[in-house]
Amino acid sequence: MNAPLRLGTRGSALALAQSRLVAAAVHAATGREVELVEIVTAGDRSSAPVLRLGVGVFVSALRDALTDHRIDFAVHSYKDLPTAGHPGLHIAAVPPREDPRDALIARDGRTLTELPAGAVIGTGALRRIAQLRALGLQLEVVPIRGNVDTRMARVLGPAADLDAVVLARAGLARLGRAGEITETLDPMLMLPAPAQGALAVECRAEDIDLVESLAALDHAPTRAAVTAERALLATLEAGCSAPVAAYAEIAEGDDGDEIYLRGAVISPDGVRDLRLSRTGTPADAAEIGKALAADLLDAGADTLLGSTE
Repeated sequence: MNAPLRLGTRGSALALAQSRLVAAAVHAATGREVELVEIVTAGDRSSAPVLRLGVGVFVSALRDALTDHRIDFAVHSYKDLPTAGHPGLHIAAVPPREDPRDALIARDGRTLTELPAGAVIGTGALRRIAQLRALGLQLEVVPIRGNVDTRMARVLGPAADLDAVVLARAGLARLGRAGEITETLDPMLMLPAPAQGALAVECRAEDIDLVESLAALDHAPTRAAVTAERALLATLEAGCSAPVAAYAEIAEGDDGDEIYLRGAVISPDGVRDLRLSRTGTPADAAEIGKALAADLLDAGADTLLGSTE
């Protein structure tokens, strides 16, 4: 029982920063020492666009390490997880969420509307590409890969070839780079990915003591919000790379806490988009997500998802 807990993590700077935060929280909650074990995933080995790599490309190796007992638990960026559960594994905790909004880093400190016509803006997500195109700002949007430093260097470095990039604000904050953000994008302009900014702490379901220990890190409002967003994604049968956006906020209502869930499906060219919302209680988070997905499908979302290539 006194042996350090082995925490599996990807080796990127962001993954390590996230895992160190969780390791510190686990140590504070349980008194157990935690050692980080770096795991290389298929997504780390490839330079291909995420859309071509498929769902779960950043998590399958971590899950293999869990099932093989090479690690005791793992930390994932929740938005990277497939919506289907994994046999024998359990999401023991969803810690408090970082700001889920997207962020712009642009030359000369410009905001999105200050970028000139023809400016080249890079991002790795089809969801962001589609929404940027939908704004009609006459920007050239290009897909990019790489870690946070690599992407930021394409705007701020000596060999910069882009006018701006869009990244998740949460990752920049966890890396201590939030000061370089030139604009945090309003969700009315750029709705986040389902579960963006949230972490998933996963272990083997059979490790009852560890499941109970890790539960100390769970943040019920974050879990409810993420549950609603991912239920929408799962019901649409869309992967984490699809042009689907969702953002659930929890606020105090007249009869207790309420969830306000917004969802969107956007065609890759940005020409067509559907944006709807639903409200309900945190206890009904999954049902709210399913119902909003059904609303979007009734409005024709399947035709927009079918255009994804």
